Amino acid sequence: MPIKIITDSGSDIPLEYVNQYDITVVQLPVHFGHELMPENTDTKAFYAKMCESKDLPTTASPSPQVFLDKFKEVEAGTDIMVVCMSSNISSTYQAAMIAKEMYEEEGFPNAIEVIDTKRFSGGLSLIVAFAAKWSVTCSSLAELKEMILLKSREVEAFFTLDTLENVIKGGRLNRLSGAVASVLNIKLLLKISEEGTVEVVEKTRGLPKALNHLLAKLEEKQHDYEKAVIAIVHSNCEKLALEIKERILEKHPFKEVVFSSMGPVMGTYAGEGGIGVAF
Repeated sequence: MPIKIITDSGSDIPLEYVNQYDITVVQLPVHFGHELMPENTDTKAFYAKMCESKDLPTTASPSPQVFLDKFKEVEAGTDIMVVCMSSNISSTYQAAMIAKEMYEEEGFPNAIEVIDTKRFSGGLSLIVAFAAKWSVTCSSLAELKEMILLKSREVEAFFTLDTLENVIKGGRLNRLSGAVASVLNIKLLLKISEEGTVEVVEKTRGLPKALNHLLAKLEEKQHDYEKAVIAIVHSNCEKLALEIKERILEKHPFKEVVFSSMGPVMGTYAGEGGIGVAF
């Protein structure tokens, strides 16, 4: 039985994967003041608008109705796998679960599974890429669910930001600590914890050193390069991200690289100049 993959825009899944595997992406609303940003806004246009704006844009979770509408678009006889960003940073997973109940109560025949991956951005992008490939070959929705849950537990994700301004404005970092760090040119090496939250791993002076520490994390895990895939995400700094990609592949010949720019949801908090890897 065919399986439809649905994710949310916190995944930053590249467009080529969306097109190749017919992945549906549920968009999280992003507002500049009272203005709702159009869903098809170009990533570069978003960053330009954010730089011009005095206040940070705000993000919200999609309503259950948005998920329900997407579920109803899936043709009969196709099961549905919903792969969501961490429930500890967004209520998107909860919205999808409510929509699942609504869908089942209305008597639709397709089976649905909703997974809280405890990951987001590059980490979720990597999981969605695997899920899309597996959906073509696996024997059942239950089998796919087990594979995704296992991969979600295995994936490690790290990132570093060039600016702390957005995480301070967005309330993700203490304002005083953030101000001191900015003055001293301190960069934070961050990771996605097992619970799906952001943890500070290290503090370094300057972005080059932070990036070196980021890349060093790849040395701490065994990689089967014939099968291994890495995700690299950036927040409007593609040139730097491509350099990082080249540095990684020189030492770690991953079979595949899932390469993307952080969209408005993650870019709102990362600000420009952020780099993340997930493997």
